[in-house]
Amino acid sequence: MPRPTHDDTALPKDTVTTLDPHPLPDGSAEAPPSGPGQEGWRQVVRDYVALTKPRIIELLLVTTFPVMFLAQRGVPPVWLIVTTLVGGTLAAASANVLNCYLDRDIDARMHRTSNRPLVTGRVRPRDALVFGAVLGVGSVLWLGLLVNWLSAWLALGAILLYVVFYTVLLKRRTSQNIVWGGVAGCMPVLIGWSAVTDSLSWAALILFLVVFFWTPPHYWPLSMRFRDDYAAAGVPMLPVVAEDVAVGRRIVVYAWVTVVASLLLVPVAPMGWIYTVTAVVSGALFVLESHRLHGRARAGVSGPQLGAMRLFHYSISYLTLLFLGVAVDPLLHLPL
Repeated sequence: MPRPTHDDTALPKDTVTTLDPHPLPDGSAEAPPSGPGQEGWRQVVRDYVALTKPRIIELLLVTTFPVMFLAQRGVPPVWLIVTTLVGGTLAAASANVLNCYLDRDIDARMHRTSNRPLVTGRVRPRDALVFGAVLGVGSVLWLGLLVNWLSAWLALGAILLYVVFYTVLLKRRTSQNIVWGGVAGCMPVLIGWSAVTDSLSWAALILFLVVFFWTPPHYWPLSMRFRDDYAAAGVPMLPVVAEDVAVGRRIVVYAWVTVVASLLLVPVAPMGWIYTVTAVVSGALFVLESHRLHGRARAGVSGPQLGAMRLFHYSISYLTLLFLGVAVDPLLHLPL
């Protein structure tokens, strides 16, 4: 369900911690503190919350919440919105925690993830595994009992796609990992729609495809910025194995396809002027920024001057604006 995104954009830490125990004066080893009596409950809570990657969850909810308004063609019941968002949050948190558990060896070799609780030893691997599993089971039961079982099974599917399909099977093996692994990040769209209708539709599938095609031009710029980190960890992200020009070219293609897919919603939903204008204007800027990145790469620009993070941040703004249009259009519908 979660996709690897802006939660991981923190700048490299000044001090890279490791899994090694801290030496004592007599030469013995001291295990990292793990209990509330040593660090305090606040730090323990912060560590477990950090494992859930809250910033990724925020972006996932950006695609869940608006779709419910479109499915309802109005304002859904407040209780349904709250229960769906809580269930989606639990599912995303579960997938993220299990991802941290499985990737803790990679995180230890990457500067920007070297301070995660499982790397520093503030949370024990077994505890994280149990925490992630409990969140996953809780999310399925919550959605199944309080929303409907279709949304619950979709949430379970999202967890399995992210943890097994992306993290275990794809991430360390192929440069196309984020393309197909990104399917997990598209699932909140289907969960939001099914929560309201207890079914799926072509409109939901189109929005699913929008997020699917958006994921590579969103995540590859981040991978370009932190190419050395991924290379050091042995993760074959596309920017690690391909030149910037080739990566930029693919980013442009995916950006164009994303915008075209977003416009397919206009006749299918159908959508009015608010969504259409939002999709065209924000989409045009998204494509323009993609072309600018490709142009700088062709000119031989590299490093921070390439502007990869500029596109990364705008891609988040683009998706937020687009789905804001999805929510507002049925409320203030102005037919074309």
